Amino acid sequence: MHIGVPKEIKRMETRVACTPSGVRHLVNGGHRVVVERGAGEKSGFADDKYRRAGAVMAEHAEEVWQCDMVVKVKEPLEEEYVFFRKGLILFTYLHLAGNPVLAEALLASGVTGLAYETVEDAGRLPLLAPMSEIAGKMSVLMGGCFLANQHGGSGVLLGGVPGVLPARVSILGGGSAGTQAARAAAAFGADVTVLELDHERMRYLESALPSQVHTLYSTEQHLDEQLASVDLLIGAVLVPGAAATRLVTRDMLAAVKKGSVFVDISIDQGGCFETSKPTTHDDPVYVAEGIIHYCVSNMPAAYPRTSTEALSGATLSYIRRIADLGFESAMVMMPGLAEGLNIWNGALTHKALAGSLGLEFSGNPFL
Repeated sequence: MHIGVPKEIKRMETRVACTPSGVRHLVNGGHRVVVERGAGEKSGFADDKYRRAGAVMAEHAEEVWQCDMVVKVKEPLEEEYVFFRKGLILFTYLHLAGNPVLAEALLASGVTGLAYETVEDAGRLPLLAPMSEIAGKMSVLMGGCFLANQHGGSGVLLGGVPGVLPARVSILGGGSAGTQAARAAAAFGADVTVLELDHERMRYLESALPSQVHTLYSTEQHLDEQLASVDLLIGAVLVPGAAATRLVTRDMLAAVKKGSVFVDISIDQGGCFETSKPTTHDDPVYVAEGIIHYCVSNMPAAYPRTSTEALSGATLSYIRRIADLGFESAMVMMPGLAEGLNIWNGALTHKALAGSLGLEFSGNPFL
């Protein structure tokens, strides 16, 4: 199979979909890998490393998009829609529930859309997990930074000092991102509460996390109580494939202390705060109702070396199986991978996604 790795063009996106060692693994399997020049530069992987790994280096993105399968990090932007064609396999983070324009373009073109974020393995999301873990840890770093007075924050230090209480950190969702956020906040010495719906998950969190991390059943009353005292609120809500649930309305912000910080990790799926809107690494925050909002839609791109190696390590085996077996055989033999199929032959094949977009669900032919 011919596999293409284009340079990411999303603003401030520094990751690349495959490392040179990943390319070598695919080439050794008998596949042709085309990498756009400069694709790995910001992740610390020079073109020469890809060339020595056996990649064909392309001067232009068009050469990459002519491959049988294109693997990316982030969703295609509108200037890349021109490369869409029937028969193309696109394997990347799609997050279509928050991007109906892209969904329509993929449906109209006949592209096969495989989304990293909905691939499953025994109830886990193995291709989403590494980026969620990085975003979870980052959410505390960024939240603590913007709590500083010089950034407009309330001036509360996450861990406090002897004689002064630590910051109150509330986390919505106890999945991969929420767990790592709780662990990082606890390491800083903050007082941490995770709001979750799943009792078994809460039992796991209580046993796995430090003693200053508490769990709380997620209800509107409990959320209201948390908002009244919170310094840093982290949104880590996830329903695979679906738009994030809006848990915090604009009216609810009246109860929040001015200068508090909200970090919305769920922004790729539309965000879990009504006041959320996507931001970028070079302009990461804005103020709404006196609250600082950090809603960067590609948070792990701030640490591209770590993120690229983690992502490639997770996706490579799936890419190799598709290339070795062919797309349809891989779908049949790997039901978890088939869960990643969002669009097939101009139809939506993921039920939660179809519901979020208000479009017809055609069923998944491989499940």
